[in-house]
Amino acid sequence: MRPITRRSLLGLTAGATLGAATGCGFGDDRTKTVLIGDGSTSDTGAQPHQPAAERLEPGRTPPQFVIFSWDGAGELDNGLFSRFRNLAQEHDAKMTFFLSGLYCLPEYKKDLYRPPNNPVGASDIGYFADEHIRTTLDQVRLAWLEGHEIGTHFNGHFCSGYGSVGNWTPAQWESEIEQAIAFVTTWKTTTGFTDVPSLPFDYRKELTGGRTPCLLGQEQWLPTAAKLGLRYDASGPGGSQVWPSRKQGLWDLPLQLIPFPGHTFEVLSMDYNMLANQSHAATTSDPGNYPAWRQQATDSYIAGFQRAYETNRAPFYIGNHFEQWNGGIYMDAVQNVLEHISALGADDVRMVSFKQYVNWLDAQDPALLAKLRTLDVGQQPTEGWAEFTRSA
Repeated sequence: MRPITRRSLLGLTAGATLGAATGCGFGDDRTKTVLIGDGSTSDTGAQPHQPAAERLEPGRTPPQFVIFSWDGAGELDNGLFSRFRNLAQEHDAKMTFFLSGLYCLPEYKKDLYRPPNNPVGASDIGYFADEHIRTTLDQVRLAWLEGHEIGTHFNGHFCSGYGSVGNWTPAQWESEIEQAIAFVTTWKTTTGFTDVPSLPFDYRKELTGGRTPCLLGQEQWLPTAAKLGLRYDASGPGGSQVWPSRKQGLWDLPLQLIPFPGHTFEVLSMDYNMLANQSHAATTSDPGNYPAWRQQATDSYIAGFQRAYETNRAPFYIGNHFEQWNGGIYMDAVQNVLEHISALGADDVRMVSFKQYVNWLDAQDPALLAKLRTLDVGQQPTEGWAEFTRSA
């Protein structure tokens, strides 16, 4: 694990103790725990390991932000949630885990779910067995204590036909998100578990943003997101590596088109989109292709990072699923790029969650952000960063 430095300690929020920084001070012994509702969640105070959102000083180069995010965020026997939690801890990275509400709801209670335009209890991602609800709750709890963000990926993940999320109205989106929140905040009642610790945060207050299933329905979702006070949305169906703007009042943080080695076109910065281009959406293919595809995915992510880092410093978003598609090569690619970025040892690169990133955005001079948005993909300031940010 990377040793704790003065810089990393200074990034903690006021009130975070040295014990919390070393991993010895958080757990069931957090003080001032206040149970919420049936005790599925609780208020334990400010989240540990949160960096201060400081305004960029004139004449300084913007940091390079990198955000790793995960759709679904459940823990099955493959241990992928814990794998990337541990990897993040080893490399001082924070991530966003978009939790599906149904991963906290037992299948024998599925009649509690009323998905818009779909039968009661329907789900295109199924339901977890009790043992996997337990392991998921454990991972979510640990992730939050380690400083990661818990966002939402909603519930049933409907992507086609009449019931697709792309057809939902703002009112139906409100029903969906309220149900997702309810499933996360009442799991003690629905599961009957008495030996699983409470989640150490107020989910309704912590929830800052999400990503819709299959990147569908954003325009109808945003009015509801704004009504509920969310601050960003990561559901855009495809963006460029440029500085973000707001859409309907929320920061719009879409997956981005990045270089795809060996091709003249670019690919969205998500594992599924790599798969769709490599194996035509087949999740199990000829293993003989796996080494080359793994390297291509790794090189694509690194190329996207390098293009931003060396030019306009636009934030770099990577989207993932906890899936062993094509032999797990996309999980390996994500690990490879995270380790590559970490090995640079660059003080101006920050691997953060979406929530931490929008905290930084909200702390900046709006004039500076507007000027940053004038830089196109791969465009450096002609006058150099010192003059560019000094005159914003």
